[in-house]
Order: sequence, then structure tokens, then C-alpha cells
Amino acid sequence: MTEQRRIGFKWHLRQLMAQRNLWKSTELHALLKSRGINLSESQVYRLVTGTPERIPARTFAALCDILDCTPGDLFEPFVEMRAAATADAPRRSEDLGVRPGDPIARRVRIVPSSDG
Repeated sequence: MTEQRRIGFKWHLRQLMAQRNLWKSTELHALLKSRGINLSESQVYRLVTGTPERIPARTFAALCDILDCTPGDLFEPFVEMRAAATADAPRRSEDLGVRPGDPIARRVRIVPSSDG
């Protein structure tokens, strides 16, 4: 049985900037601009302070050039969660005892007791 994994990553831009005495996103903004990367100041700030979900390859390459680092220095993947594959799960709902058209849950009406 194969294993399923959810992969996360650590984004080390801020640490690498600090190691190279780049303390402000505005300094990085100017360096990116000099390499033909036209991002707004707020986009650069988010790149520095957050973890990007997507980053264009040219921007990534420019960051590596600016920081004199490799992609592995900037971006560190790791396994967030491992789980066994669910290949053995039943393929049809009928195999679980559920028939098409049957309600999953029934409506329940709660009535107050006559005790008071």
C-alpha cells in the first residue's frame, strides 16, 4: 500500500535577508527592480513577511541572485502529514450499507416532557 503525504515548506527569505544585512523590504524592492522584477512595495513586503503560495520562477531566480543562495536555502520542503492510502476503501456506497436515495440522517423532534 502506498503512503499519502501532505507537503509543506519553510520560507527562509527573511532570515537570509538578515544574514546579508538587508533589513527592510524596501531595500529588497529596489534590488528586485534592478533585476527586472516589477512588484509593488506591498507585494515585496508580503513576500518577506509571509509565506508565498505561488512565486514566479523569475522572481525566485532573482531572489537567489540577490541573496547569493541556492533555491534550497530559500525554500525547505517538509512532510506535514503522512497517512496510509485509502485504496482499500469501498468504491460503492452500497458496500457501506447506504443505499442511493436513503436519507443520511433523520429529522428529530424534541418535545418537552410533561413533568415540568
